Amino acid sequence: MRARHVALAVGLAAVWGFNFVVMDAGLKHYPPLMYAALRFLLAAFPAVLFVGRPRTPWRWVLATGATLGVAQYGLLLLGMRAGMPPGLASLVIQVQAVFTAAFAVPLLGERPGVRRVYGTAIAFGGLALLTMDLTGTVPLGAFLLCVGAAAAWGLGNVFMRKASPPDSLRFMIWVSAVSSVPLLVLAVLVEGPSSLGVLSVEGVAAVLYTALISTLGGFGVWGLLLARYNASVVAPYALLVPIFGVSSAALFTGEPISPLTVAAGVLIMAGLLYAGRRPAPAIAPGTGYLRTLVVRARARRAASRPDTVLLQPSAEPSDRPTP
Repeated sequence: MRARHVALAVGLAAVWGFNFVVMDAGLKHYPPLMYAALRFLLAAFPAVLFVGRPRTPWRWVLATGATLGVAQYGLLLLGMRAGMPPGLASLVIQVQAVFTAAFAVPLLGERPGVRRVYGTAIAFGGLALLTMDLTGTVPLGAFLLCVGAAAAWGLGNVFMRKASPPDSLRFMIWVSAVSSVPLLVLAVLVEGPSSLGVLSVEGVAAVLYTALISTLGGFGVWGLLLARYNASVVAPYALLVPIFGVSSAALFTGEPISPLTVAAGVLIMAGLLYAGRRPAPAIAPGTGYLRTLVVRARARRAASRPDTVLLQPSAEPSDRPTP
């Protein structure tokens, strides 16, 4: 990647990582479902009036909205309101990549290789280690809600692969539009209509950041990078999101970082990175050392060319992916 595109990718990871701190601030002013509804409402309107119809079947737009929008962000924000710290949430939600691989086997017919199986096992080992670090300040229910959000994100990623939208930003605008309606209805029914009328500078700023900068701006930059490079080149930068999430939470909210959390985070990120790596190209027996270097260098150059634009499932996240 060129230097300016590397800077864009790192900056995007910082924006998405800091988004967890912003959501934590917004939850002090809006209940979870209303916050999610406002986020998607502002991300969709008025943009949806100008982008045209989605270039993919409506069933995939609706399915992605129900999973990535309603389920993922609903569960994530409910978990954060229930006591999940923003830095820890930014780390746990990355397990969506493991759920994506698990759902892709029965729904997409993918066959996980040995590398992916080992990487998934390492990542789940980090998640299990993380549960050992839960204290009385982090309720188990809040932790499980975030794991459920990661599972919903993984299922939504499979629907996005089915959709294969040619324009990821337009697709996400429509996903935001179809997500905002059920979230708004649920918020009014569960949290009461009075939650819609809350106005505060910090609350409004948090919603605007999440909707405009993290969602529209973030996916705009992500789509720009995917248009120039293969997903295998761009995707590893998403692993920087929890690093920025944990560090910004420690800096702005005083969230403690224990050695066990660091060890669990290293295991999760290492497992995801190992599972997502492509094996080195096979070299015929008897091939010389220099020839081996040439073959592998050509393979790396081919991977960096935008010959095929792929949609990376872990790119939100969510609000992230998903952030």
